[in-house]
Amino acid sequence: RARQAGPPDGGWGWMIVAGCFLVTICTRAVTRCISIFFVEFQAYFGQDYARTAWIHSIVDCATMLCAPLGSLISNHVSCQVGIMLGGLLASTGLILSSFATSLEHLYLSLGVLTGLGFALCYSPAIAMVGKYFNKRKALAYGIAMSGSGIGTFILAPVVQLLIEQFSWRGALLILGGFVLNLCVCGALMRPISLKEDCKTAPELLEQNDVPETEKQDLKRMSICSPLIKLWPHECSCYCSWKEYDFLLMPGFMVLAVSILFMAYGCSPLFVYLVPYALSVGVSHHQAAFLMSILGVIDIIGNVTFGWLTDRRCLKKHRYFCYLFAVGMDGLSCLFLPVLQSFPLLVPFSFTFGYFDGAYVTLIPVVTADVVGTPLLSSALGVVYFLHAIPYLVSPPVAGWLVDTTGSYTASFLLSGFSMIFSSALLCLARLAKKIKRTHLRPLTGNTALKQHIWTNGAIAYSVTAELDQRDVEILAVDTNSFSNR
Repeated sequence: RARQAGPPDGGWGWMIVAGCFLVTICTRAVTRCISIFFVEFQAYFGQDYARTAWIHSIVDCATMLCAPLGSLISNHVSCQVGIMLGGLLASTGLILSSFATSLEHLYLSLGVLTGLGFALCYSPAIAMVGKYFNKRKALAYGIAMSGSGIGTFILAPVVQLLIEQFSWRGALLILGGFVLNLCVCGALMRPISLKEDCKTAPELLEQNDVPETEKQDLKRMSICSPLIKLWPHECSCYCSWKEYDFLLMPGFMVLAVSILFMAYGCSPLFVYLVPYALSVGVSHHQAAFLMSILGVIDIIGNVTFGWLTDRRCLKKHRYFCYLFAVGMDGLSCLFLPVLQSFPLLVPFSFTFGYFDGAYVTLIPVVTADVVGTPLLSSALGVVYFLHAIPYLVSPPVAGWLVDTTGSYTASFLLSGFSMIFSSALLCLARLAKKIKRTHLRPLTGNTALKQHIWTNGAIAYSVTAELDQRDVEILAVDTNSFSNR
């Protein structure tokens, strides 16, 4: 297959966006709609809310926990095969759940099996969008990720209607058939081979988007080149490097820690917004309308923020746009305890929903900026894996705080400060990196790029590296002593 010089930024790429859009509907939107079955499960099996709530926690946790497995299958087999296999597993889990006789049965079928299927589809589909787009990457991600909000807005009343018409068993059976559309989405994911996925070390050194740690490794390889033959003319595959070397990159480690705090802060809000609204005197209809506003504005945030950050004036600052969006969601959570009426909660839903959609769109973009596009699939698997534990732990912790303090204030304050800390951590890391570059610039100003080629009569050897004045003097002494022999 011929390799393209760069992402096409269009063409079949828009079909990839459409496929990813459907994947987010079939995975994230269906996961959110599982909460509609809670009352039915609780009444049928005669269990309390705490035990029934574990179903949603398990499927959400399994989706994120197994995300690296989806990236592994996508990298070593095929993105198409991975998504199709995930669709079959998720559909099987929903169909088996329709025959459940206990909550434990649902934990395994609806929680583990369906969550595993979603994991095999989610991160590979998102990574494929990054391979097809560069200039309009944020816009493409905004459209693709908006499937979660649009799917929730459409599927929620449809699922409720299915439950009323066919009972919860029939609704799960129909959802199982709907999720089989993931196999169609997988068929759309046509693989693409880019020249940047397969380059020699000197070519990678000339690129500005290669992470600094990777450039340092390449320089060390170049310095040691007297011990090996001249770089071969054929392409040395960049993907043959260890797929998870980025885990040791300082930039990615900081991003990983910030993701943990961000995921912890955002999860409780979706669980406890309606109960909080009811506790301050808002009617059931108005409380449900707050969630509808949240879902619709989330879609607008996905698309518009993606389009805005693709503009020339903001494209170079997408990292700080992500920090701003996460920080604004954190501030919104801090003000929530003083908003105790429906007219005040409506602006909160607008603000939180918009910036939630904004930073969700930019997560793959920021990850690609940190590790590079060739490692995006593996890196996204790890990033979504890091969401698993906070998603599993934060709602019960928030509930414990409500039971202990008798109010929602502590829960919302903890969520807000967690998201603000996530944003501040990345901001401090970027500032520290900029300060370090400023201090190192005078030290590297006198270095020169030197190239030395010599032969032993049969084979030509070459080394290209940055040599300071001391290295040049040592090399000159060694050369003179060799010639005197």
